[in-house]
Amino acid sequence: MKKALFIDRDGTIIVEPPVDYQVDSLEKLAFVPQAISQLQKIADELDYELVMVTNQDGLGTDSFPEDTFWPAQNKMLDTLKGEGIEFDDILIDKTFEHENAPTRKPRTGLMTKYMSGEYDLANSFVIGDRLTDVELATNLGAKGILIGDKQKSEAVLTTKFWKEIYSFLKNYKAGGRTAKVERITNETKILIQVNLDGTGKSELSTGIGFFDHMLHQVARHGKVDLTVKVEGDLHIDEHHTIEDTGLAIGEAFKQALGDKRGIARYGFFIAPMDEVLAQVALDFSGRPWFVCDAPLSRERVGDFPVEMFSHFFKSFSDTSGCNLNIKTSGDNDHHIIEGTFKAFAKALRMAIQVEEGNNEIPSTKGVL
Repeated sequence: MKKALFIDRDGTIIVEPPVDYQVDSLEKLAFVPQAISQLQKIADELDYELVMVTNQDGLGTDSFPEDTFWPAQNKMLDTLKGEGIEFDDILIDKTFEHENAPTRKPRTGLMTKYMSGEYDLANSFVIGDRLTDVELATNLGAKGILIGDKQKSEAVLTTKFWKEIYSFLKNYKAGGRTAKVERITNETKILIQVNLDGTGKSELSTGIGFFDHMLHQVARHGKVDLTVKVEGDLHIDEHHTIEDTGLAIGEAFKQALGDKRGIARYGFFIAPMDEVLAQVALDFSGRPWFVCDAPLSRERVGDFPVEMFSHFFKSFSDTSGCNLNIKTSGDNDHHIIEGTFKAFAKALRMAIQVEEGNNEIPSTKGVL
């Protein structure tokens, strides 16, 4: 199905004059900062039809003669076209607000062809600088992006910067870069939820306190939202719980990354923690491989068996398709383990980041 960006004009693409709100001369024509450069990226890299939807109060009446509107409108369109930005459709409502016309935003009378079932409106967006643009999104069954100050609305993004709009759309996929994995065996019952574009929120319950503390580092320092709920056979030992959690988290990352288009792919970080230096390098190559050099000496740290330190990371590597290399130095096992989880989180953040201007699969093979 087709997807569309329904884009407002005044205050969104071009500056809206603060006195009469009419761009009725070439002298009044000025572009919103970043609008041209970021729309160019959107047009070049993303798979949306571009549709301009604008209310022009009383266009064609004495208060706003058409011959004062079209020179600035055409100049705007010619300028955008010169940068590779062309609209598939331009919808202009000419009524006044008090007329409550069915064609005036936030009403959808001008947009019936987009509501016929040919368009994936749930994954289309309305971009504008007024709450009526967000209301239009709701009425269409689309999502709203609001340009301006933070205010209460149903917008999925509120920002003053077109660069942030481009980045949001670049990273967006249906449902976001998210995944939900349930793994149920005779030994464990596990639920994992991950959002790679989160803020570091976590909800963790594995039954192993120190393990929860380490997974919190992954969420917080990796800036991923992570839910981990585990019911494991801890009456036997901790092995199955930690191993299967690593397998399930790795699978969740693999699903959330999808085809990995646009990601950095490689991540590496060196984290000091007191006397410890923890080095982690990883590559979401699709080929699991694991190397670990960590001078651990204790049997347990809290309720966490030290032998499961490397086993967790190998499990993650196996199911995520990640090449993972860990090397640490230090004396305190708590510091070694925690420093490694923090370095792992920062390396993850680097590797999964979508690079600006990049819509390629990061491999000469064309697939990962």
